[in-house]
Amino acid sequence: MAKKSKKAAQSLKIPKFIIASAKFLAFISPKLAVLFAARLFTTPMKHKIPKREIEMDANSLQKTINIPSIQKDIVVYKYGTSDKKTLLVHGWSGRGTQLVKFADELIKQGYSTISFDAPAHGKSEGKTTIMTEFIESILEIEKQFGPFEAAIGHSLGGMSSLNAVKRGLKINHLVTIGSGDIVSDIIDDFILQLGLKHKFSALLREHFEKKIQQSMDSYSAYIAAGKTEIPVLVIHDNDDEDVPVKAGIHIHKHLKNGQLMITKGLGHRKILGNDEVIQKTINFIKN
Repeated sequence: MAKKSKKAAQSLKIPKFIIASAKFLAFISPKLAVLFAARLFTTPMKHKIPKREIEMDANSLQKTINIPSIQKDIVVYKYGTSDKKTLLVHGWSGRGTQLVKFADELIKQGYSTISFDAPAHGKSEGKTTIMTEFIESILEIEKQFGPFEAAIGHSLGGMSSLNAVKRGLKINHLVTIGSGDIVSDIIDDFILQLGLKHKFSALLREHFEKKIQQSMDSYSAYIAAGKTEIPVLVIHDNDDEDVPVKAGIHIHKHLKNGQLMITKGLGHRKILGNDEVIQKTINFIKN
């Protein structure tokens, strides 16, 4: 078990003026409040690429491809030259170079990596997206850049990777890091952070379900885990303030061939740079 003493803080907080706006809209029009919440829920933040990712950005071959099923263009990164390829899937408000520490180590071990900026993330087009578009992107990337030996998914990328395996993504190993689990829980937490009453959770779910014509909870990670035959390593931090550790434990419980690694004090994002986590991941993929 990897350990650190300092507890990690929540990395994403909703600004007070947005909370005030949501409450005001809820008071005058629940319908407007739901539309406002839906827009926020599907709008990632784009961050300037940090120094640690610049080398991967500079040395990767980048290509814009179209995802026919959602009619959106995304940017794909090819890093390294090996025919043994691992797919890297970033989380919400992340980017294709975010798992650079894993990519660098994989290249040392004789692999190359394929990653991407999901719709509305990084260099990809658009302002809004949702998990179903992450999944469609993964499946199209497999068609164009696969096959892959393994996949590593962080946060929403972990959920999306599990669902992609459920949909037919063919890999030998999957690693999820800080993955969310039950969609209803994620929406409930978002509504809570937005300062709205619990009834808006159901209204927001109904809003999305009308659009995708499916149950939102059918995309919960534990459901996909229960249908996954390949070995899966679930890594989660005990002090993750963005996605509670119970999510990782619950996913692992439903896996047929799973391993669980619980770290401490790394939070939701520092875990991506932890040497012990990276080495555990590499060993798992190689074996």
